[in-house]
Amino acid sequence: MLRLNDLKLPLDHEEAALRKSILARLGIEDADLHSVAIFKRSYDARKKGDIQLIYQLDIAVSEACEATLLARFAGKSFLGPSPNTEYTLLAQAQSNFPAADQQRPLVIGFGPCGILAALVLAQMGLKPIVLERGQDVRQRTKDTWGLWREGKLNTESNVQYGEGGAGTFSDGKLWSQVKDRRFLGRKVMTEFVKAGAPEEILMVSKPHIGTFKLVKMVENIRAEITRLGGEIRFDTKVETIHREATSDDQGQITGLTLSSGEHLPSSHVVLAIGHSARDTFEMLLDQGVYIEPKPFSIGFRIEHPQSVIDAARFGEQAGHPILGSADYKLVHHCKNGRSVYSFCMCPGGTVVAATSEEGRVVTNGMSQYSRNERNANSAIVVGIEPEKDYPEHILAGIDLQRSLETLAYQLGGENYNAPAQLVGDYLRNTPSSELASVTPSYKPGVSLGDLSKALPDFANEAIREAIPAFDKQIKGFAMNDAILTGIETRTSSPICIKRGKDYQSLNTRGLYPAGEGAGYAGGILSAGIDGIKIAEAVAIDLLKLDIAIPSGR
Repeated sequence: MLRLNDLKLPLDHEEAALRKSILARLGIEDADLHSVAIFKRSYDARKKGDIQLIYQLDIAVSEACEATLLARFAGKSFLGPSPNTEYTLLAQAQSNFPAADQQRPLVIGFGPCGILAALVLAQMGLKPIVLERGQDVRQRTKDTWGLWREGKLNTESNVQYGEGGAGTFSDGKLWSQVKDRRFLGRKVMTEFVKAGAPEEILMVSKPHIGTFKLVKMVENIRAEITRLGGEIRFDTKVETIHREATSDDQGQITGLTLSSGEHLPSSHVVLAIGHSARDTFEMLLDQGVYIEPKPFSIGFRIEHPQSVIDAARFGEQAGHPILGSADYKLVHHCKNGRSVYSFCMCPGGTVVAATSEEGRVVTNGMSQYSRNERNANSAIVVGIEPEKDYPEHILAGIDLQRSLETLAYQLGGENYNAPAQLVGDYLRNTPSSELASVTPSYKPGVSLGDLSKALPDFANEAIREAIPAFDKQIKGFAMNDAILTGIETRTSSPICIKRGKDYQSLNTRGLYPAGEGAGYAGGILSAGIDGIKIAEAVAIDLLKLDIAIPSGR
């Protein structure tokens, strides 16, 4: 099997054109080409009048023809042997695991990272116990809608906490910029397809699932983990970890205590908490686990009519079924030394209330699989640095987030409405008093006014410079009627729980910081990939395997 890369065809090409193009590119006869499978399909829309589809293909030819082609195109990047993308488990525990001298691994958190870590551990026969502070995904969905429809917040079951993690109420994006030489992302998406995700996510370049499909998929993966001997406990909060000092001035995990008072012994704990587990961060720091502050970003959500974005990106091809709803990715380096960028862009989606703490307002973006809502939305955020913006102490980033979220709650009317402003008014530094052509999608609702009060001056200065700059790339981006809604503070974790090459905490053996909350992922796919790596590291240490942790990280 050969992998043929970067084969370009017009957007509306005929089906037969793909085969003809392969034959022409390789200089072979039709009889030589036995089969063709699309590995990946993307598009190039830089020229709106000539949008091209770009294919990665796996093709089968005879042995003689394959040898000839590899020799003819030796050193060319567009052709080579198809890589093996199948995932192989590193280990398989004995059927009687756990033995008397072994303890089951614990996984704290059941978001994308915890789900994949638990699944792979279960597939290796290690029977993990998962501890999730929130509710199962069905109950969690009801609780989340309670905030959106009625302004009633459940602080332990919401957009941030519960089965599926924060990614459940998002666009369900399944792409990442992490290096993935081992094709672990393929393993993540293959498991998602087995659990009910659309099969096309294995082929399109920017796959997404959407919230409704994510719900059923997560339930099916949970059932598989349970079938393999794992255990998932919902409404189960970890109160403290138990860390014993060792002779080398480090520490060793011996177990943990739940808020119910129950003690669970274990020497292997996967810490797959999300970026909003602030009380857990505080507990870990109190217990002596090494933590560093890290950069994150703050800003607003911006909403435009999806038709405006489609026209700017695709021109006359807007609405084409292959292209779907257009997205964008923007960045601007400002005169004041800050950078402003788009984050978590949701085509045809909605802006949602995403707080997990009372008396605070946080926004996020969400789309369904169809992406057919009227508005496009994205976070427009400013990067901030620990040394410059919150140097006071390790968890000062959390203090900054909380202060801004509290201010947004007050500006919104102290009822979980969010403060909002028309883009034109924001750029003119004029409070908004009435909506125009764009209707904000945020629920429970918005309160119009002066949104600049919700951010520090340096952030407003940077965003006001960036929006007109973005308009040069996306015509209509700075349109007067577009809506800004505040505030976006949870772009990523404000801390990093540092780990070594063995994936264990730098100063606490047996503790495996993982995923977005620990500072090692940014989105569903990268979190899932990290969960697989963590599961492998746990298995190697727990089973005392004489193999190295796989490279290609």
